[in-house]
Amino acid sequence: MIELRTAAQIEEMRPAGRFVADVLTRLAGAADVGVNLLDLDALAHEMIRERGAESCYIDYHPSFGASPFGKVLCTSVNDAVLHGLPHDYTLRDGDLLSVDFAASVDGWVSDSAYSLVVGTPREEDLRLIEVTDRALAAGIEAARVGNRVGDIGHAIAGVARAAGLRINTQFGGHGVGRTMHGDPHVPNDGRPGRGFPLRPGLVIAIEPWFLHTTDEIVTDPDGWTLRSADGSRGAHMEHTVAITEGDPVVLTARDAG
Repeated sequence: MIELRTAAQIEEMRPAGRFVADVLTRLAGAADVGVNLLDLDALAHEMIRERGAESCYIDYHPSFGASPFGKVLCTSVNDAVLHGLPHDYTLRDGDLLSVDFAASVDGWVSDSAYSLVVGTPREEDLRLIEVTDRALAAGIEAARVGNRVGDIGHAIAGVARAAGLRINTQFGGHGVGRTMHGDPHVPNDGRPGRGFPLRPGLVIAIEPWFLHTTDEIVTDPDGWTLRSADGSRGAHMEHTVAITEGDPVVLTARDAG
């Protein structure tokens, strides 16, 4: 069921968005060569505890997951792009890291993700991240009353295809509210003017993700981590966005720098 939020409820969702943004900002500063993925997860776990928030991941067990997730972050490295299960891995020079985080504060959820390179970057990785970020911005710009879900996907896909990237629509954006995943599904490709109409009060996560040279993914033996089928690297960007009568409101906006 698709739920629309009142203006007052959207205001109530702001603390969750701010918290998720703060955690990701802190993690971006902590991620570096020599840092273990489990240490990043522990840092996020401590911030959840200090805030009195609740993790949306630790007990999460959807049909596609092999077991309850058990961690509070998704940390996807290099050819992993989504649902990376934190494990005993120490980041190396040049690793491309994608971090996805969702939490509930006072009963409201926000969800966000970003990608970065630790140490010495490859130019092609920086370009992939930049294209993914521009695709997210294009999707957010299309999240306006009068458009439809297909317009968001069309905007995202336009940026990706112009950069020569292929698009997988198995996993994409989604409704956000009292739970992390709800209707509508917001795929990273679409036809303009098609799909659910965007109305004031709709809150969605918009999340483009792309791989360098494929749109095919495979699941790790851990039952969660999704990797490119050809070993190419991936990038993932996501914000939780509220649709209003005016401009879209990015609830998980992070401070510049």
